[in-house]
Amino acid sequence: MAERTELVEHGQLFIGGEFTDPLGTEVIEVISPHTEQVIGRVPHASEGDVDRAVAAARRAFDEGPWPRMGLDERIAVITRIKDAFAVRHEEFARLISAQNGTPYSSSVMVQALAAMMVWDSAITVARDFPYEERRDGVLGPLLVRREPVGVVAAVVPWNVPQFTAAAKLAPALLAGCTAVLKVSPETPLDAYVLAEIAEEAGLPPGVLSILPADREVSEYLVGHRDVDKVSFTGSVAAGRRVMEVASRNLTRVTLELGGKSAAIILPDADLEAAVAGIVPFAWMINGQACVAQTRILAPNSRYDEMAEAFAAAAGALRVGDPMDPTTELGPLVARRQQQRSLDYIRLGQEEGAKLLTGGNRPAAQERGWYVEPTLFGSVDNSMRIAREEIFGPVICLIPYEDEAEAVRIADDSPYGLSGSVWTADTERGIDVARRVRTGTYSVNTFSLDMLGPFGGYKNSGLGREFGPEGYGEFFEHKMIHLPAGYREA
Repeated sequence: MAERTELVEHGQLFIGGEFTDPLGTEVIEVISPHTEQVIGRVPHASEGDVDRAVAAARRAFDEGPWPRMGLDERIAVITRIKDAFAVRHEEFARLISAQNGTPYSSSVMVQALAAMMVWDSAITVARDFPYEERRDGVLGPLLVRREPVGVVAAVVPWNVPQFTAAAKLAPALLAGCTAVLKVSPETPLDAYVLAEIAEEAGLPPGVLSILPADREVSEYLVGHRDVDKVSFTGSVAAGRRVMEVASRNLTRVTLELGGKSAAIILPDADLEAAVAGIVPFAWMINGQACVAQTRILAPNSRYDEMAEAFAAAAGALRVGDPMDPTTELGPLVARRQQQRSLDYIRLGQEEGAKLLTGGNRPAAQERGWYVEPTLFGSVDNSMRIAREEIFGPVICLIPYEDEAEAVRIADDSPYGLSGSVWTADTERGIDVARRVRTGTYSVNTFSLDMLGPFGGYKNSGLGREFGPEGYGEFFEHKMIHLPAGYREA
């Protein structure tokens, strides 16, 4: 695939379901992480634009048809959005890879088709959700209703922009909510494709707005008095700030934050299968994934063998132009992310960890924000490289003595988002999975299923996305007391 060189420019914002001129003149320039050249320009939404978007969402929720439609009518619209993803998935993949450096070889699935699957799975959940149920109360019969929460502010990051947008918008819209989507200034271009799809799908006026903007405007949106619910994906520090700002209005929040997930390899594991299963998900999205398996726990009895195997696999990853279909590791999204990874690599060496492979900027890449796939060995879990989320292609190999210590090390983290265990005995793996305190876990695989709950323990977040648990985050619960002896006719 040829390198993307054309400049993509948009002069309007998508507010209340239509493209309209921004109130301000500030512009976001999108920089290619591969070429370091400008590849796009879009308007930077202002606080005034936020006011317009929230007002449109408020009117659409309070007075418009969307929350009052039958579920089948909303599903028909969302199905059209999902189907459009299938048609335009390659366009999404190319745009996102060009903006954040995800190798196109994985972007088709990770960035585009996975987002389509989120929209599709939300439809499945919505069909079977208990919107209203009868219960026998202590004093008489009860009617328990689940009603849409209202206006949703959805704030998404640059690493998987459409996947995280779908995780918020699909359940919110199906529930009958209206939404304002705030997209990252690093990846605003794909959001315009989503806006076109939403417009063509027939969402009523006001139901959806999409605003590219920086953190200051995000904070203004999160703190808006007419927002009923905030759904945020990002760093722990930003999540704390979101919670603080939203608390001023007692706005409900869902936070999907960071991770430092551990892949435990038990002594009986098939090493070849473990390496093949872990490596793609340790260095996924160039190491810029909250669920990445960034700590690999290896038994002392096989440590040297495993260190050699993982170092060889990491060193063999093909680094280069993300638009080249043979590339397995692309550049980081921005110069600041590249420098952050290089700083942690230096810190790891200062802490006494052993550099097994990588550790530098690739010599073959004269430009672009690249860092070699890097693996540290002889890592102690107390080291900063093992405790802090680097969000780059830097992985720690940590030795352990027995299974109990492996579980202890996995849990010895301020995070609890993901993890996996690799063993010849699946039942033993399930037992380990039950003991590790993390929100999502896999046995002899790595998966993120959109029909189950996704979210974290500890600093990895609040609430859940996906499945009925995630869908339920967009509802209020109402209890209606009925007279004693009442029976439905």
